[in-house]
Amino acid sequence: MIKLTTAGESHGFGLYAIMEGLPSNLKIDTEEIDKYLALRQSGYGRGARQKIEKDKVQILSGMRNGLTLGSPLAFTIKNADYANWEAYMSPVSADTSVRRLTKVRPGHADLTGLFKFDQTDARNILERASARETAVRVAAGTVSRILLRELGVEIAGYVRSVEQISDEKEYTFEELKDVKNYDLFMPDAGIREAAKKRIDEIAAAKDTAGGIAEIRVKGLKRGFGSCMTYAEKLDARLAGAVMSVQAVKGVEIGLGFSAAKHAGSLVHDEIYYDDGKFYHKTNRAGGIEGGMSNGEEIVLRAAMKPIPTLMRGLNTVDFQTKDACRAATERSDVCAICAFEVIIESVVALTLAEVISARLGGDNLREWKTRYELLP
Repeated sequence: MIKLTTAGESHGFGLYAIMEGLPSNLKIDTEEIDKYLALRQSGYGRGARQKIEKDKVQILSGMRNGLTLGSPLAFTIKNADYANWEAYMSPVSADTSVRRLTKVRPGHADLTGLFKFDQTDARNILERASARETAVRVAAGTVSRILLRELGVEIAGYVRSVEQISDEKEYTFEELKDVKNYDLFMPDAGIREAAKKRIDEIAAAKDTAGGIAEIRVKGLKRGFGSCMTYAEKLDARLAGAVMSVQAVKGVEIGLGFSAAKHAGSLVHDEIYYDDGKFYHKTNRAGGIEGGMSNGEEIVLRAAMKPIPTLMRGLNTVDFQTKDACRAATERSDVCAICAFEVIIESVVALTLAEVISARLGGDNLREWKTRYELLP
């Protein structure tokens, strides 16, 4: 079964990952990984850190001449900013009296992490809790995306809203394929410009904005996940994985919360049969029924809270002196919704690869494809 393990700090030497369970003979294009890493750094409203880092993946082991070997795939993404932080972040000789953070930031892991890990400097918490960690998950998600594509499974997504500027139109999977050519990943030009204007207003107020990303999965066959044990339910696996991403405060599948506002006749997808196939005319369930994929497109939305590091700071307390103060400010984005959308796509891809690998087994790509094709 596919398993991802990651390591690394925001201002440490780099980010690291080991992916176990990948089949052999999967051709991995590192340029595609780098493309999604660049997309993660893009988008309207990003901050100064993105001007420092130019993320590139470096495969360390598990691949030869572009093909996986079936052994663990190890890779890294170096932090260019480490050159400016080595004196304070070195694993063996750091000057911990400098770059301390005790003015703990509301909405971050700072305060609770200090208690949990018995620390006095929130730097030891925030460096790992930082969303910088998601770069390595985007790389792993892109490897998973490449694997899913071999089975005919495709993933797309877009930004559905920024703060209160929302796009309520419904788009086909094909209409979303070029959305990342836009600087806010929103298909509608008018809504996109309104959202950019709102981001500018929020930036001027030294505040931050969140939003909602919608992810779509096309081509996944029936039966992935399970109705027999709660831990294997596909919607539970996806929701848990998405909620593990920094700043996520809500996940919806299909109609999501709006399903509670309608009668059952307007919520459940009626079943039809024609030309030897069962099918639905609607997809209100978002492609998952009873904890299992039902063959329709998976439709998932994730809500991102506003970034908690505000350049004007929020009221807090200094952990060391216990005095009231304004929260510390690190470099921050005003709005990172485009990065968020790419990260959520990547996490969904990785989770689906994990679920598929558990059902199909197989040591090489040919076995995977043969077994997948035999599924109804």
